[in-house]
Amino acid sequence: MILMKSIVAVGATVLLTLAAGCGPANQPADPDDARIRIVTTIYPYQFLAQRVGGDQVTVTNLTQPGAEPHDLELTARQVSSLAEADLVIYQAGLQPAVDDALAQTQPRGVLDVMELMRPVTDPLTTDGAKGTVIDPHIWLDPVAMGELARALADQLGRLQPDQAAAFASQGQRLTDQLGDLDAQFRSQLGQCQRRTFVASHAAFGYLARRYELIQVPIAGLSPDAEPSPARMAEIQRLARDQGITTIFFETLASPALAQTLAGDLGLRTDVLDPIEGLTDQSAAQDYIGLMQADLAALVRANDCV
Repeated sequence: MILMKSIVAVGATVLLTLAAGCGPANQPADPDDARIRIVTTIYPYQFLAQRVGGDQVTVTNLTQPGAEPHDLELTARQVSSLAEADLVIYQAGLQPAVDDALAQTQPRGVLDVMELMRPVTDPLTTDGAKGTVIDPHIWLDPVAMGELARALADQLGRLQPDQAAAFASQGQRLTDQLGDLDAQFRSQLGQCQRRTFVASHAAFGYLARRYELIQVPIAGLSPDAEPSPARMAEIQRLARDQGITTIFFETLASPALAQTLAGDLGLRTDVLDPIEGLTDQSAAQDYIGLMQADLAALVRANDCV
């Protein structure tokens, strides 16, 4: 299991049962609004909070649509929103500006997703050497997201006991949908001509681990990293040896490396979205739709039946 068995107990420790009520980060607080104030730092956890919290919460996401979340810089108002939140859902190490702001503001309730899972390490640094950097893309495993949805529902019920049944129902509904998504991945990736895929950067370790795939990243975790010539030559050899058909790029970073490699090898390119944010070019406009689009891309690339 990616999430530890003690996830609920850990979540109970890190989430504090405190007063609620506030509008979005760019609006003044409303003392008559009894909803739980949640601030998230990246789209997948905004999706999670909105679906589990429903009408009983207000959710503010610090990363704007179309922005690269790794490069997030916070405004003074956004820092203030962290201090005012009843709950902040974030991921330590993903966005340094958020880590710094949380150390300064000390919000009432904090959920660090990285404390609730078994990490995957980045197999590469930018020069192709072995690395030990933790991959933060836990949300690309729908089973892990389901576990987190259940824990979040439980903790929201602690924050607002009179709405506990609603949170439990909403959390279970989302967990069931994520279970269906997991079943789709298992079924459609069950029999493939190959299990290796080449992506622009090492964002898909959790997805690969869950579904027994082999991720070959052109560069490490940074989407803007430049691989060495030796790394590019290594991937070219691997692509030829394993019959790779597709080089994947993503929506929020430059496709230049993927296009160059694909052009050199005579291969096609396609999008494999790490779902760090939404844009007008996104294949879908919610997490589940984007995961299904990624699944379809993997099926096409690996000739799955």
